[in-house]
Amino acid sequence: MTATLDPTALRTAVDRAMSGSAYLREKLGAAGMGPDRIGEPEDLAQLPFTTKEELRDTAPLDYAAVPAERIVRVHSSSGTTGRRTICAYTERDLADWAEMFARCYRFAGLTARDRVQIAVGYGLWTAGVGFQTAAERIGAMAVPTGPGNTEMQLEMMRELGTTALCATSSFALLIAELVDRRDLRPGLALRTVVTGSERWGEAMRARIESLLGVETFDVYGLTELWGPGTGIECGHHDGIHVWDDYYHMEIVDPETLEPLPPGAVGEIVVTTLTKEATPLIRYRTRDLSYLYPDPCPCGSRYPRIGRILGRSDDQIKVRGVAFLPMQVDTVLADLPDAGPEFQAHVHRQADGRDTLTVRVEAVDRPGLREELEHRLRARTGLRIEVDLVAPGTLPRSERKTRRVFDHREP
Repeated sequence: MTATLDPTALRTAVDRAMSGSAYLREKLGAAGMGPDRIGEPEDLAQLPFTTKEELRDTAPLDYAAVPAERIVRVHSSSGTTGRRTICAYTERDLADWAEMFARCYRFAGLTARDRVQIAVGYGLWTAGVGFQTAAERIGAMAVPTGPGNTEMQLEMMRELGTTALCATSSFALLIAELVDRRDLRPGLALRTVVTGSERWGEAMRARIESLLGVETFDVYGLTELWGPGTGIECGHHDGIHVWDDYYHMEIVDPETLEPLPPGAVGEIVVTTLTKEATPLIRYRTRDLSYLYPDPCPCGSRYPRIGRILGRSDDQIKVRGVAFLPMQVDTVLADLPDAGPEFQAHVHRQADGRDTLTVRVEAVDRPGLREELEHRLRARTGLRIEVDLVAPGTLPRSERKTRRVFDHREP
């Protein structure tokens, strides 16, 4: 089922945004747009895009569509790709976010009987409080350990009988490898891992699930769009369901900005329908994905997008060819001797030629390096040198893991 849009909901959202936000009133007015210009879903394409740079460069209270007295909380992005983006929330915004995230937990099979260990960042970052509030919303036991401190994580798992772990995929892998090395799995009640905050591939999923004996669920979200919990996989693990009763999602060509049909990979653009304090009008997320054309076999009415493939502003050009980390994930997932952890390093030689080396954790066997190089070249169109390193060699992180290193001079 593809994303549909109720024009009445869109008109209401645009009216709320323009009447409350001086910035959006001026922006949309300059484009000749307003609620009265929206009669059909197709009219959404006439609205101007909003970018992360606009949110960063506009004071949060100047962008906000409600008076400061109605703002009950602020959060910010992690700042991974630049300056932090600060977003404001009303009481209703927080309630909507909690309900969306609670829906995610229900899709992952969690109930009030679960004990949910939340090993993600707290504070200004949206993750920790988002995961925790939703766990409490469904009546589950929340164990707010935060990231890091692996000994405490294992202690809480054993002492409290944790059934669900919430973490970045990088930290979930670190925990899984530690559990495996110490042979702790028989003493754990863990059955579900919910991960978010970074793109991760099928090789990483297979590794985490095999070591912990769990089912993993990929949760979607970004600070500007409330935070994590605005979409999740169902038990079929074929795409991420997104909550179109709270926001509308488009897929556009990152270069031409023209809408793309279902199945075509492009950039996710979101328009919030209920958000009060920091509404989004055609916000360019830079996340790359695609819309599914058909309903999910699970029977849910909510549309699906593919798991995030990367970011349109994260891809790098090597010898004129675009390279994305997702391409390495795809290759590693098909080779059991290769682990999910890798790093890609780009250098420029004295003669001006670019070289790309991918370091991969693997159990070295005759022919593996050559096989990886062949498959990577077939997948990317680039000649890539593979450097095999021992499992556990590459750094693990409790937060987002950096995988691409461009060493070329600007």
